[in-house]
Amino acid sequence: MFNKPVISIHNLDHFFGQGQLRKQVLFDINLKIHAGEIVIMTGPSGSGKTTLLTLAGGLRSAQSGSLHVLGKELCHASPAELVQVRRNNGYIFQAHNLHGSLTALQNVKMGLELHKNISSKRMQQRAAQMLEQVGLGHRINYYPDDLSGGQKQRVAIARALVSHPKIVLADEPTAALDSKSGRDVVNLMQQLAKEQSCTILIVTHDNRILDVADRIVQMEDGKLVNNSTQISNIEMSHR
Repeated sequence: MFNKPVISIHNLDHFFGQGQLRKQVLFDINLKIHAGEIVIMTGPSGSGKTTLLTLAGGLRSAQSGSLHVLGKELCHASPAELVQVRRNNGYIFQAHNLHGSLTALQNVKMGLELHKNISSKRMQQRAAQMLEQVGLGHRINYYPDDLSGGQKQRVAIARALVSHPKIVLADEPTAALDSKSGRDVVNLMQQLAKEQSCTILIVTHDNRILDVADRIVQMEDGKLVNNSTQISNIEMSHR
């Protein structure tokens, strides 16, 4: 079903701190994620899920081992190289991270501002179209304080997807949402990302959304303990 890996990780270790305070947080991670694949990463708090997500997204530089994203090696990558990688990514966070002083339209438009070849008028048009696609065409001029939790997360999804990224990275995207809003948000991510043929990596504790995954990987104590778990097994283990 899938072709070449978009993310390819080999023998990846990662540490926080220096000297006597140096602590290893990731141990010998090996993982491949292919184009068009939806992968969910589960595991206890503190197991290293978000750290691995931020490394794959180029939000921090990998230290040891190999981490190829879209064919580029990110281990010991320079800040400029990481910026280039981030231009191919869309990010969705638990707290949606919207700017309170900007309208929904302006927040989504920010997702295009790294792309210098798009005119301001075209950015405006694409942002409005994306908000329409996530069901918020009637809320484009609303500020975050005037939106519900589910609507804010939809704006965050629109911002992540407006640039047609090759990779979408989502950290607990449903944690602050009720069951229906969470399901709507994940279905929307799945639908739009499939339409745009991008790869999705989701970190979550939310067992209600596991069925959207093509594959589920589990982290524990900084180690990848399973990278091809069947959904039914995960669901059974939480009952």
